Amino acid sequence: MDNLISLHRAEYGREPEIVASAPGTINLVGEHTDPNDGIVIEASVDRLIHVAISRRDDNSLRFYAANLNERKRTTIQNLKFRREDRWANYSKGVLYELMQLGYDFSGFDLTVTSDIPPGIGLGSSAAFGVASALALSELFGVNPSEFQVVQSAAMAELSFMGIGTSLSDHLVSTVSKEDSCVYLDLRDLSYEYVPLEFPGVQFVVTASNVPNISPHRELALRQAKCNDAISELRGRNFGGALRDLRSEDAREMFDGLNEDVRRLCTHVVEENERVRVGKRLLLQGDLDQFGKMLTRSQDSLRDNYEVSCPEIDWLIKRAGEISGIFGSRMGGPGFGGCTVSIMRADVVDQYRHNIEEYERIFGFKPEVFELVSVSGARSASTLVNR
Repeated sequence: MDNLISLHRAEYGREPEIVASAPGTINLVGEHTDPNDGIVIEASVDRLIHVAISRRDDNSLRFYAANLNERKRTTIQNLKFRREDRWANYSKGVLYELMQLGYDFSGFDLTVTSDIPPGIGLGSSAAFGVASALALSELFGVNPSEFQVVQSAAMAELSFMGIGTSLSDHLVSTVSKEDSCVYLDLRDLSYEYVPLEFPGVQFVVTASNVPNISPHRELALRQAKCNDAISELRGRNFGGALRDLRSEDAREMFDGLNEDVRRLCTHVVEENERVRVGKRLLLQGDLDQFGKMLTRSQDSLRDNYEVSCPEIDWLIKRAGEISGIFGSRMGGPGFGGCTVSIMRADVVDQYRHNIEEYERIFGFKPEVFELVSVSGARSASTLVNR
């Protein structure tokens, strides 16, 4: 925090009044269930975005991304999405959404730093939105509810920026607890904490560094096919969503659907079942079986939902060769991103050795991050004696 405060002071010539932080997140199981009222098991990890902020005497808005050494600016009156503002649009969008809730704001200076690797599936944009919402709320003395914080961060992406998103990353980044994961029902946003207390066990995220290809169009096509399937099922007197089906019923219900549509819907139905079973396994402390659940999730993401890629498949295969790695699956929306593995801490070096050939084969250098679960977002005043 001291470094962030120094950066803010050097940039703007004044101390920040508020610093807010929000963690990145990893989806353990429940991938691509969210648009279908699904359920997920997700955790926050010890990579954080920090936002420092101070008030101005005018309506100017200034943004400084210290990691990028980039600066953006606008005013309250000209608050709108601009493609060239890139990362600053997340904070701008949060401000816009909070203003739609009836809160009043004036100008401010904002500095952001982060150690969340961007674009690999660790929820960096959600964390930035949540930290911005907390910082702005604290600075201007507004008191949004927990849900309004989550909503403003998510709608900054969905409405202000036009990027398809789920509330899950934003909510988990906000409410998570150390040594726990969040079992989240996306139908009503109810959630509960499930213990993740496994001494000597590590989350290991491996960034594939496959060149970033926007997945939004492909994912929209898949969701449209799922929606079409639901419309057809409603013609057969089914009144629910895919999350309301069980696999034994779905096989009969999906009879007559196009083959690729059937596979997509099968993934969603069975992934929700994996989440339900996964919760029970974690409560029982059965990490062996939970790890196998992750691997089955990956098999379905590859074969049914078809969002994996050769680089991800190769990393997961290498992980599966090591005793002490409980399970591994892709993280993020797909077509690249990262893998999420759960392994004993004493086999991490062996895993690193096992993927040394990745760069020679694919031409991209992987990055390995050892992570633990942490508590959710927080904010604090920096007005102390310095």
